[in-house]
Amino acid sequence: MTAYPAWTPASRPGIVPLHPYGFGTILGRSFVALRHNPKVLLGFALIVQAAAYIVLTAAVGGVAIASFSRLDTVPIGSDDYDAILAGSAVITAATALVLGLATGALSVIVQGVVVSEVAHAVVAEKPSLKAVWARVKPVVWRLIGYSALYLVATIVVIGVLAGIVTLLVINVLWLGVAVGVLFVLGLIVVSLWLTPKLFLVPSVIILERAPIFRAIARSWQLTRGRFWSTLGVVVIISVAFSIVAQIISVPFSLVAGIVPGILAPTGEDAVGALVGVIALQVVGQFGILLVQCIALVVQSTSAVLVYVDARMRVEALDHDLNTYVEQRDAGATDLVDPYLVGVGRIVERPAPTPVGAPPAFAGYSAPTGSPAYGAPQAYGAPQPYGAAQAYGTPSQDAATPAHGAPQPSGAASADPTPPAPPVPPAADGASDDAPPAHRAPDAAPGAAPTTWAAPGSSGDA
Repeated sequence: MTAYPAWTPASRPGIVPLHPYGFGTILGRSFVALRHNPKVLLGFALIVQAAAYIVLTAAVGGVAIASFSRLDTVPIGSDDYDAILAGSAVITAATALVLGLATGALSVIVQGVVVSEVAHAVVAEKPSLKAVWARVKPVVWRLIGYSALYLVATIVVIGVLAGIVTLLVINVLWLGVAVGVLFVLGLIVVSLWLTPKLFLVPSVIILERAPIFRAIARSWQLTRGRFWSTLGVVVIISVAFSIVAQIISVPFSLVAGIVPGILAPTGEDAVGALVGVIALQVVGQFGILLVQCIALVVQSTSAVLVYVDARMRVEALDHDLNTYVEQRDAGATDLVDPYLVGVGRIVERPAPTPVGAPPAFAGYSAPTGSPAYGAPQAYGAPQPYGAAQAYGTPSQDAATPAHGAPQPSGAASADPTPPAPPVPPAADGASDDAPPAHRAPDAAPGAAPTTWAAPGSSGDA
């Protein structure tokens, strides 16, 4: 008996094949995932990002207007004016910082939702937003904590380096400028080095439910040996969407500079011109926001695909995923999460056979001591035991003397077979000078002597 029915339909294909894949598959399927479940991926990301952008812009703008409007109540250049100006700037900057961090936290949540959905898409599942959120909810604070840790570390490093450069510039200008340039170049190199190493941290946190520092170590381990391919994915996606964002923003900026002259050529209808510029800016920003949402989804998708490919190659995750798909399609329920089955397992995969090399057959090995196939053999050389003899080659043991050879005096014969009787004289007409084919063969022991002659000879008369 088996748990599987007599026949089941073929499993539905996911967004990637369930075996290790390459750089092109990761890059191409990162865009394909948008079509798999656009309601969850693009719809959720766009709504959240748009809402966060609107709230951030409205809040910062409202605080700035409310704080700086107090400057109209005091004379310019007075002490109160300077104090209100400084306080308004600090309040506005603090509001922008806090709301910016909140917006960043929402972006991290969007990234977590994308990771969870793509993990389902790998095994050809199309879950609802509620099911996706059920996987993200237990670890959402770890995602936010990792994002905050990364942000704080970046701010501290940049602040320390900026302080060093400022002190050098105050004392020696040229030295401070040179050190500042070196620091900038060094930060670019370090950023390019750390980005692939930490690229899989959100995926590890969500799919393995790992703590922050363990997720960092796992990401570092899984990307070992895959640095350049991971960096290539990150750079290509980032550069591509940056170019698209510039293509959208530059035309709107140019048009916004022309609109005031078209709507108010004499400068009388300034309000209408201002409204037109704002409308163009809003449309342009919405286009840029859409590009940023798509970029976030594609970048997060590529991170999951890199994670899945790395675990397939190191931990044989493809076997766990195939088993899960087969059992699910056979009607099994309450299955174990395949991403938690072999965490940390190390599987040695056989090396691929070089092109043109003969396949290795299990259970067969060449006979010990046998010559290589096709190697020339010396005539009369001893053959190994069991080797096939070429037709007509001598198979007599070299240690056994030929029949009729003289034996040493007092030596025992090595051949226990009694000597054959003497050969009878040849038939009439045959001579000792006849070729060997006309000679009678040695008679076997105990057999009657016979004679033989060629047909047509005198012996047949």
